[in-house]
Amino acid sequence: MAVPKRKKSKAKIRTRRACIKARVMTIKNCPQCGAPQEPHRVCRSCGYYRGRQVVSVKAD
Repeated sequence: MAVPKRKKSKAKIRTRRACIKARVMTIKNCPQCGAPQEPHRVCRSCGYYRGRQVVSVKAD
């Protein structure tokens, strides 16, 4: 089996592991209804995307 010749430094290990992290979801307000919505997605509460209605949403 291959065995490392030298010990990896803490900086080398931490640099590699810096990319492995949980990402915070970006949320913005819908311009039509003001409900929280993910960017580049259809609004779940009103069905609008980029100023026009794409999906018809049932009213509760």
